Parts: sequence; structure tokens; C-alpha cells
Amino acid sequence: MRKIIFLVNPISGTSKKDAVLKLVDAACSAAKLHFEIMPTNASGNYNLLKHRIHEEHITDIIVIGGDGTVNQVVHALYKEPVRFGIIPLGSGNGFAFAAGISGNAKKAMDIIIYGHSKIVDAFRVNNHFSCMLSGIGFDAKVAHDFAAKVKRGLLTYTQQSIINFFKAQPYQFEVLMNGFSFFTDAFFISIANGNQFGNNVTIAPHAVLNDGLLDVVIVQKMNKAKLPFAIIKQLRGNNKLQQLVDDITKKNVLYFQVPCLTIRNLKYAPLHIDGEPVQTAEEVKFEVIKNCFELLQPEKN
Repeated sequence: MRKIIFLVNPISGTSKKDAVLKLVDAACSAAKLHFEIMPTNASGNYNLLKHRIHEEHITDIIVIGGDGTVNQVVHALYKEPVRFGIIPLGSGNGFAFAAGISGNAKKAMDIIIYGHSKIVDAFRVNNHFSCMLSGIGFDAKVAHDFAAKVKRGLLTYTQQSIINFFKAQPYQFEVLMNGFSFFTDAFFISIANGNQFGNNVTIAPHAVLNDGLLDVVIVQKMNKAKLPFAIIKQLRGNNKLQQLVDDITKKNVLYFQVPCLTIRNLKYAPLHIDGEPVQTAEEVKFEVIKNCFELLQPEKN
């Protein structure tokens, strides 16, 4: 028998969240599913819930929230014998959208009721955990500034992106992998397990959540006037996966896949993990956690 716990941030959005909770109650009651709604823990300590998972045979943990909340909950519980689900309620919802989970709460709830799941990867960023996408440079600076704003949402994120674009300067990096390394001046480097930043803005079109690989996108130094067009080309999927030896000095945007890599962050560019700002480091190691956890998602995704 399925036993489901829904975790929701008690201080997130008001009317929209309340409507989602009513939908959860109605859908689970109609399907005769055993369920409970609990608040998330701001500290990320879920030891009591771990105990309940084993004692009460909880089968599913559903996150009602955005990428940051998903990251926190999955990181705390991915070693437990549960499946995870998402009802997207964040600013970008990149991980949910990468998995084919609809931003429409009713459709997302249908996925949970149906109960189909697949095993997906995650990855480590030094001593941090990431489900979807991490980045160093321009996009991380946007994430840091966005997190400081009282009002969140796509409009605020777009405003911060535009402001930072005009101030953006390339950072210096050394990229190391598989016995091969190179230096690059780049506006940002994205390391992706999912295919997007969020809001269906696809940065890594060939990314697959369970292929054991990280998709790496490096937007190298170029004339600032060319930068938007180079990024748009990547977002549209026009850049093919590359052979680095031939392309480092020829391409404005490098796009390749590896199971792990290390980036020496020579100018201490800012860092984000799943859209949440974190303290940067001089050296950042990225490594896939293969077959990390089970995620409820559309069967055909």
C-alpha cells in the first residue's frame, strides 16, 4: 500500500499554495491514497522523517516547491527507500520541467496518482548535492542577486539577468578532466544533469537525467555584442556536442559531456547549485551520482 507524505514550505506563496493543498487533499481522497501534508524543515534536518519512513513504511515523498526545496529534501532523503515526486511551485522549476513534470498542479498531481517512476542521476559539487544544474560565473551572479530580492519570480529574474549582462566580464578558469586540461576566459560555465535553467529555457539540449553524464556548457570570452546571439544559439539547440581539442580556440560556446570534471576558479567567480547561491571556491569538483533516486514522472518522458 502506498503511503505518501507531501512536504510544503509553510512560508512560500499564499493563495497558489492553498489551492494546491486543496487539490492534493481532493485527489488523494478520491484515489483512496494514504497521505499526510507536512511542512519542510528550513534547516534540512529530516532525521525524524527518516525514522518514520522505516517505521511506517512511507513509500513516496512529494515536494511542493521549487528547485531549492527539491534539492534540500532529496539530499536529505535520497538514501532512504522512497520515491520522490514534485508539484512545481517555484520561480523556475527547472528540475521538474526537465523530467517532463507539468507546471500545472492538476497534471503534476495526476503523475503522482498514476505512480510511474524512473531512476535518475544527481551529482556532487565539492561537498554539496545537486539534482539539476550548477554554474560558475554570470548565471551564478544573477542567482546571488535574485536571492537577495524580496519579490521573486520570472520578471525579477529577467531584470537581474539584464542588469548583470551589462556589467558582465569574463572570469579565468582552468578546466580539468580525464587527463586533459585547458584554460579559458569565460562569462559562465554551466554543469547540467537536467537540460535547463528553468522556465523551459534549455541550456543543455542533449542532457538526460539518467545517462551517467554531466552536460558542460562554457560560454567563452567574446565581443559583448555577440554574447546574446551565442547564448540564443545554444538555447535553441543549434550547437552540437563537440570534440574539445578541435573546438577550444574556434568556438564561442563549448558544449560537451563528461562523468566528472574539476574547475579551477582562478578569479573566484560566484557559484550556484540548483539556482541557490553558495559560497564559491578556488577549486570545484563535479561528479555524477549514478542512479541516485527514483522520481515520479510521465511514463513517456
